[in-house]
Amino acid sequence: MRTIKSIDDARKLIGEEIGLSDWRVIDQHHIDQFAEATADHQWIHVDTERAAREMPDGKTILHGYLTISLIPMLTNKFIYVENLARAVNFGLNKVRFYAPINVGSRLRARASILQARQRAGALVLTSEVHIEVENQKKPVCVAETLSMYFFNDRED
Repeated sequence: MRTIKSIDDARKLIGEEIGLSDWRVIDQHHIDQFAEATADHQWIHVDTERAAREMPDGKTILHGYLTISLIPMLTNKFIYVENLARAVNFGLNKVRFYAPINVGSRLRARASILQARQRAGALVLTSEVHIEVENQKKPVCVAETLSMYFFNDRED
């Protein structure tokens, strides 16, 4: 885990890989819960019988937005911001899905810092996150994420 005490600390991390998560398996129950939450019941995600007949690997696949929603969980131990008042998701600049993720696949995240800047009194980190699937050479998803970190006021 990388510790950030200031915007200058964050700038020193530009261009560096800041973390590699543990492997996680996403099962059909997780996919079904996401489908319920988002009302996205497209059969390629939730119909295991039809997927067995019609999908190339015979399995359902994760929703693209489910993949994106896993990023905070996968990357939450990459950095520690000292004197943090709050952190917020500031958005995404770019996301690409290069391959589907089959249910039951082992996946993980790898991230690096692209930019660190100050905005509205906060640190804004732009990171590039690669979602990898075990035994696949290329990432299945690459997302450029933006996070804002607000520091507590210091009384030095």
